[in-house]
Amino acid sequence: MTDREFCTVERDGSVLVVTINRPAQMNALHPPANHELETVFNEFAADPSLWVAVITGAGERAFSAGNDLVYQASGKPMSTPKTGFAGLTARFNLNKPVIAAVNGVAMGGGFEIALACDLIIASDNAIFALPEPRVGLAALAGGLHRLPRQIGLKRAMGMILTGRRVSAAEGKELGFVNDVVPQAELLATAKKWAALIAECSPMSIRASKEAVLKGLDEPSLQAATENQRNYEAVQAMFKSEDLIEGPLAFAQKRPPKWKGR
Repeated sequence: MTDREFCTVERDGSVLVVTINRPAQMNALHPPANHELETVFNEFAADPSLWVAVITGAGERAFSAGNDLVYQASGKPMSTPKTGFAGLTARFNLNKPVIAAVNGVAMGGGFEIALACDLIIASDNAIFALPEPRVGLAALAGGLHRLPRQIGLKRAMGMILTGRRVSAAEGKELGFVNDVVPQAELLATAKKWAALIAECSPMSIRASKEAVLKGLDEPSLQAATENQRNYEAVQAMFKSEDLIEGPLAFAQKRPPKWKGR
């Protein structure tokens, strides 16, 4: 495990576990933490041997309480990296999967970080909300756009226009949470999901993620189906060694040895 100033980074084979480490501030993020996390996820994106990332928060109280309002109120300079809150909310070109392991509170920007991830695994005491309107703000780090896309307009508006808090169980019912487990099992469960993903070809996973996300922006299902072969990760999959290894391993009745290239 490597300690940064505001997070810890642990490598477990092809899986990277990133823990926001500001428990005294309920893992709220200020500009130095956001820029540090941007660097961490830049390195994750660039490392071909890392296939999946898990992000969580230190302690038992919070995944992230969002923006550090105490820091902001101090009058210190405010800035956000180009990749957004936690280096994730405006990172639109990452085709490697990221799992949010949400322990406790995920409020405002904390919920926006989780929504920017591909899967959300929540502890049974997790709480989600976009409460910005209650303090005269708006969830402009992607929450207002991701939540309707993930759970539908009316359900999203029910959360956004009230700022109400949603439990992990309700989050699963609404459709933005994949799995709910006791807090003691949270990180292990997130790692199990990551391991399941890592059993697949990373080239196929990246192609699949890119096709899904870019396809949502296509004007029609026909356009998405016709254009997906032009996507960068899809083209890379068809040129990869993994494309040969998968069928070969199946024919030889053995586990595939993915190279990710």
